[in-house]
Amino acid sequence: MIVLKAPQQKLLEALQSVSGIVERRHTLPILANVLMKKTGDEIEFTTSDLEIQVRTQATLGGDAGNFATTVGARKLIDILRSLPNDQVVTLAAAQNKLTLTGGKSRFTLQTLPADDFPLVNEAVDFGPVFSVPQKTLKTLINQVHFAMAVHDIRYYLNGILFVAEGKQLTLVATDGHRLGLAQSQLAAEVPKQEVILPRKTVLELQRLLKDEDTAIEMRFAGNQARFNFSGMEFATKLVEGKFPDYNRVIPKNHKNAVILGRAALLSSLQRAAILTSEKFKGVRVNIEPGVLRIASSNAEQEEAKEEIEIDYAGDSIEVGFNVTYLMEALSNISQDMVKIELQDGNASALITVPEQTGFKYVVMPMRI
Repeated sequence: MIVLKAPQQKLLEALQSVSGIVERRHTLPILANVLMKKTGDEIEFTTSDLEIQVRTQATLGGDAGNFATTVGARKLIDILRSLPNDQVVTLAAAQNKLTLTGGKSRFTLQTLPADDFPLVNEAVDFGPVFSVPQKTLKTLINQVHFAMAVHDIRYYLNGILFVAEGKQLTLVATDGHRLGLAQSQLAAEVPKQEVILPRKTVLELQRLLKDEDTAIEMRFAGNQARFNFSGMEFATKLVEGKFPDYNRVIPKNHKNAVILGRAALLSSLQRAAILTSEKFKGVRVNIEPGVLRIASSNAEQEEAKEEIEIDYAGDSIEVGFNVTYLMEALSNISQDMVKIELQDGNASALITVPEQTGFKYVVMPMRI
């Protein structure tokens, strides 16, 4: 049976959209495969890692009829990438194998039965559907994803908290040393729903979301979240546990504030970071009327010093920060100006964007 006959690019796009979650090494060999299910002209591609499941559909020609199998996702993608873009490829099935032909190239691939592919069961207790433009969700994720913890024993920090309440969607990430919060308005009111999306889910969504106004629909259940966008279905298990009360972490009423150019501050921090060590990423920040100074040093007694002129008339403050935490926040903000609020050398700093009320970034000080 000819399963499909289509341009290389069209098949490759469909496979790439679902293959990001496929692990190269897995305890279950079938999880390295993509499930291909043909119904009439439509082919459905599904991948899973038992925690996340991604599905998309494409019309790719071939013989009419029903057919299902699984085949190695990465191998198929690597083969397609090696073929010319405008090549028409044919995928034919016979005797537990798939044969891919394109031009004078021919590849025979082993398959595993479609019935053995483990699908994620759909949860039954979903809340109401709500949606935002894809580019809005992508922006929110970009503004906070870097503050997620990595392999923290407090497993509830290894992801992003999504809170939908009323007409507001809030995303929060923290690793215990810094916290990022980003908010956007929803078109319709929804009852309060809170879920923690795992780190891998967040990074995959970030890869798949497009910078466009088409909507992404979201549904949350007690143990699962589902997203529908760009002809894709994306299901994921959630991180169980109680996320910290982020409102208590965000400083209120800091009496000293300075507004300055994001690019200039980021450049100064990047230069100062060169002379920090791999183990100790601390920089000293001094804010005085009219000037902000940044200094770093290392075990070889090398020093970097930077100065930025600022419009500031508040208290003189000296505070230490992990320079990476500051640079990551500034790198993921697109606006020209940032506002830094400080109380003293021992309190957390609050970084916001003057023209955007929905973004807050908190970074704890460090001893230098």
